[in-house]
Amino acid sequence: MQRADLKREIKALLVSELNLAGRDPAAIADDAPLFGDGGLGLDSLDALQIAMLVEEKFGVRVPEGDEARPIFVSVSSLAEFVGRERDAKAGSTPLG
Repeated sequence: MQRADLKREIKALLVSELNLAGRDPAAIADDAPLFGDGGLGLDSLDALQIAMLVEEKFGVRVPEGDEARPIFVSVSSLAEFVGRERDAKAGSTPLG
């Protein structure tokens, strides 16, 4: 799956599963922060939910604690992580 497709799928999941009603997934910037001001304003409970969604939907386990912080920076970082992990499982080379 191309990274752009993965980003679109992640955005749609975030909107539908995190009760971001009224948000257009296409309007979420790839590099907008997921947490804190200026982004989606998600919290630590949302992070747990995202981790479970990623594992369920993409078959990729998200590490816990400080190791997860760089993964949850933005949709781009989350898509990059999921893509990299899936590529590693498949034994293929990363897509651009």
